[in-house]
Amino acid sequence: MATLAEKIDHTNLKSTATAQDIRLLCDQAKKWGTASVCVHPLWVALAAEELKESGVAVCTVVGFPLGANTSRIKVLEAAEAVKNGATEVDMVQNIGWAKEGRWADVEAEIRQVVEAAKPALVKVILECCDLTKEEIRQAALCAVRAGADFVKTSTGFSTGGATVEDVKLLKEVVAGRCQIKAAGGIRSYETAKAMVEAGADRIGASATGTIIKEETEAMGE
Repeated sequence: MATLAEKIDHTNLKSTATAQDIRLLCDQAKKWGTASVCVHPLWVALAAEELKESGVAVCTVVGFPLGANTSRIKVLEAAEAVKNGATEVDMVQNIGWAKEGRWADVEAEIRQVVEAAKPALVKVILECCDLTKEEIRQAALCAVRAGADFVKTSTGFSTGGATVEDVKLLKEVVAGRCQIKAAGGIRSYETAKAMVEAGADRIGASATGTIIKEETEAMGE
């Protein structure tokens, strides 16, 4: 039977993370069978080495956490990450452009990162807590048109994280044309389960151990 672990991007994006912390993250990911580890670009090469032939993907972040880098820097950051071993890239959209309604610019930037990151998967972080419902709709459509593989709710570094309401809205908007990642504040099995039931294909979490423990208890194992 499938477990939530298979949908989790096991995450350590702390500024204080050390090489030892990243090795532990990778060891846990292999033990639990998570979809990926998500680490800062600095740690991609180390994670790729630690996870070689494990089946666990290496995910990293681009333009994180504010999305305010220039497009050129996001493109370079994505390309370097893939060169270093990343197979998934979570990029933060230009939130200021989204607030201004500059949708052509938002879409063009995403398309550039998607192209630079090939063959890696690209997840576009919308930062839903900073957007209106209509802005979430438009941003998600930009990601779909630009060829992104996922839309993602949040960085976990702003004023709010994933909500069931936002996941349901994204599911409605993307209509199967890309997948959905819920992240930010997901620290329990019940919360993670609710996100999956609402339509999330992936979960971003640093509390993976707690989620797995609670899931095991809930299943009576």
